[in-house]
Amino acid sequence: MEARTEPAGSESETAIRRRASPDDTARPPLVRELLLVAGLFLVYKFGRLLANGHTGEAFRNAGRVWDWERALRLPDEAGVQSVLLHGDGLAQLANSYYAVVHFPATAAFLVWLYLRRPSHYVWARRVLAAVTAAALLLHLVFPLAPPRLLDGTGLVDTGQVYGPTVYSAAPATDSMANQFAAMPSLHFGWALMVAIGLIAATRSRWRWLWLLHPLVTLLVIVGTANHYWLDAAGAAALLGLALAAVHLPYRTTTTAGRAPELVRTDEPVLVGAGR
Repeated sequence: MEARTEPAGSESETAIRRRASPDDTARPPLVRELLLVAGLFLVYKFGRLLANGHTGEAFRNAGRVWDWERALRLPDEAGVQSVLLHGDGLAQLANSYYAVVHFPATAAFLVWLYLRRPSHYVWARRVLAAVTAAALLLHLVFPLAPPRLLDGTGLVDTGQVYGPTVYSAAPATDSMANQFAAMPSLHFGWALMVAIGLIAATRSRWRWLWLLHPLVTLLVIVGTANHYWLDAAGAAALLGLALAAVHLPYRTTTTAGRAPELVRTDEPVLVGAGR
């Protein structure tokens, strides 16, 4: 019986399939990633607290932003809020969405990418870190009181009136959060990145429905009077800059969620973003 030999320089089918699956080898060490994400969260929390104590400047900036929106003829935030005020249930649901969905949705997004699309995970983590760092810098240089605290707008602080709320009734003494960090809105920026990341990492025909998450988030942050329209626009602009700076990993059959296919060994294999 003759032994079967393979041509010189050829690889087995298993080896070829392994090379065709870059996501199998692109996953960063779990402990390191947990430390990085935890560090990002701590910087987010403590960075916001550093901007406390600028009450006068925050309200002056709020008046400017309100006037800018009127000059730009943007819709009045009160129009969105009026829908929520038709019943206590809608206001409470919006408040709950604002308080509960923000961090868990982003965390779940990162966990899923880490497990299923590691190269996209590295890309998304870098983009979120860049957006968060830039936002914290803006919070320091441009403290901004949210519209719920601005007199003369006719807006209701739905969190205090209907609950639940994540903020103290006395913003100047709030030790848990900086209430003068409205610009830009990381609620909206993170939600938009979650949608973009999931659309980029999957091929389902329904993947565009992920855009409902930032859309609902936008209506919630405006309707609860926690943010201005321009806060969301600022977050979208920062995200656009981060996406331009941090390159999306090349789409492959595996990163798009399809089964790996045989590839020729004499052709280059597209791999995900660097670790």
